[in-house]
Amino acid sequence: MQATDKKLGERILHAVLYEACAMALLVPLAALVLRKNMLHMGALALMMSTAAMLWNMVFNALFERLERRFGWQRTVAVRSLHALGFEGGLVVLLVPLAAWWLDTGYWQAFLLDLGFFVFFLPYTYAFNWLYDHLRARFVARRALSAVTE
Repeated sequence: MQATDKKLGERILHAVLYEACAMALLVPLAALVLRKNMLHMGALALMMSTAAMLWNMVFNALFERLERRFGWQRTVAVRSLHALGFEGGLVVLLVPLAAWWLDTGYWQAFLLDLGFFVFFLPYTYAFNWLYDHLRARFVARRALSAVTE
């Protein structure tokens, strides 16, 4: 079974595990660094995660419409445009949310957002590597047990 053979249920499991593990690591760290209550930071993380997932769906739908309309191929330039557009939109959504929730200025909220980006870059790599590794072991074990039955 290849990575592209994932069914909807597994994709949902992957997304939920990704967000849950990120929050388990990030919320205590952010609460400590910002000297905020963990519940307060957890609520912000939940709001930001929800906004990011919703933005992901909306942005991708809009971007794919542009791809079809202009006949774009997924070149490095188009993928870079996609990444910059997604991240830029996320900053526009999340910085005001963080500033409001933490009762701080936009600059401080922007720096917090940069800190989250610095966290999520290696986290995403490590999480997906570990997930793929464990998934491959699970799939191999399942295939072996199907053969021996």
